[in-house]
Amino acid sequence: MGLKVLGIETSCDETAVGVVEDGRHLRSNIIASQVELHARYGGVVPEVASRQHIRDIVPVVERAVSECGLTLDQVDVVAVTYGPGLGGSLITGLNTAKALAYALGVPLVGVNHLEGHIYAAWLSQQLPDEDPGFPLACLLASGGHTDLILMEGHGVYKLLGRTRDDAAGEAFDKAARILSLSFPGGPEIQRVSQGAAGEEHLPRAWMKGTLDFSFSGVKTALLHMAQAKGVYPSGPGDPRPAEFDHLVREMASAFQESLVDVMTVKLLEAADRYHARGLILGGGVAANTWLRREITRLSPLPVIIPPPVLCTDNGAMIAACAYYKYQSGQEEGLALDIDPGLSLG
Repeated sequence: MGLKVLGIETSCDETAVGVVEDGRHLRSNIIASQVELHARYGGVVPEVASRQHIRDIVPVVERAVSECGLTLDQVDVVAVTYGPGLGGSLITGLNTAKALAYALGVPLVGVNHLEGHIYAAWLSQQLPDEDPGFPLACLLASGGHTDLILMEGHGVYKLLGRTRDDAAGEAFDKAARILSLSFPGGPEIQRVSQGAAGEEHLPRAWMKGTLDFSFSGVKTALLHMAQAKGVYPSGPGDPRPAEFDHLVREMASAFQESLVDVMTVKLLEAADRYHARGLILGGGVAANTWLRREITRLSPLPVIIPPPVLCTDNGAMIAACAYYKYQSGQEEGLALDIDPGLSLG
């Protein structure tokens, strides 16, 4: 059997553990989601998240190991996200990983959460480093980050662009609140956009001359549109326009198209400028059907997009990334600490 890595991911509101063999063979991927827990608050509450991680982490580790027919003493390496993320959430995962590594007498490898999202592509039935090969232009879009990264080799990154304000996932959440939709906003915006006639249009923040992003302007434009049409503010018992659902559908679609257009164009521009051989899409927003379709449709280069379950936070991507780090000689001791503000590139 190959090298078996157990990966732990607790950077935000998912308690996730996965086992991956030789960096590409997915053996198990267990996720305890806190979405329903945080939905009542309209967003992730850090203290609530960290407490739930403490409740969930041991059962999730046990399931991840048992579902792939292994026992803990058959794990060769323990990997863990140490940043970026919520401090209280990160520390739960890190302390669990340290305890496991110490008890099992195996190496501990720390993984940058953003780097993990890139390596989800290695679990997509192909090896991007072999086909199409490096360099690879990567778009990482999630609730906390929207970054363009050039991956020049394993562990070698260059930051090409990032959001100057809201991340794409954060913008989706705020748009959902404006339109009286539930949390998380990304899936809700996509759901209600289905069947839209394209009657509304929102601006695109192209940020000419840079590969950076800005989504605060389109969010404000949506707010003004919703106010003008009587859609916002809207709460229980508030009077609503007769065509409320239709208006929400069209505005949600316009917002989604604005963000997708900008992210697609920026990624393709980055790939062309830096002579990339292929594209990788990662992060929770990469589960968006419209974004996946548009990038695949417009790209002249091969596009690797993990299945949606591997786009959102998961332990398998951490395990996949850690395999390549371990192969290059990286190994952290028990002194490894969290870094909530960690960046990539």
